[in-house]
Amino acid sequence: MFAPVHYDGTREEQYTLLLGQLEALIHDETNLIANLANGAALLGQFLQEINWVGFYLVDEELAAAGKEELVLGPFQGLPACVRIPFGRGVCGTSAARRDTVLVPDVHAFPGHIACDAASRSEIVVPLVAGDRLIGVLDIDSPRVDRFDAIDQQYLEQFVGKLAAKL
Repeated sequence: MFAPVHYDGTREEQYTLLLGQLEALIHDETNLIANLANGAALLGQFLQEINWVGFYLVDEELAAAGKEELVLGPFQGLPACVRIPFGRGVCGTSAARRDTVLVPDVHAFPGHIACDAASRSEIVVPLVAGDRLIGVLDIDSPRVDRFDAIDQQYLEQFVGKLAAKL
């Protein structure tokens, strides 16, 4: 059973506690959607000043036909864009590069896809299991410069723990 926790201490200590909570939530579960749903909910409860958090997953049927596209997965927030081609927007760019993309001001990012007009900054972390891209973690904030290197470091660890369950 999950019990909300008050996060005290440095940001690093708070993220360490978050990672421990994730491990407890996914320890005995192997279902991808269940783990991503709990991961999104946990981040939505933990992160301050965000307006959307969730996952976009590789559309395996389209991938088998040679088309690279992400489709909306588990999330917390307003209804979102459903499909994003690789290479388009922050999510598609992260998927194509298989690398984290941190955007301090989305209005300065060429080709940004505005699913929520309130979003001003964004971080997208690829979810990779072995050599296979599963999808991306996408987090939006209504504040410019919301995300930094500390967020990136720990969110990459968060996604790594999810990928290890696949």
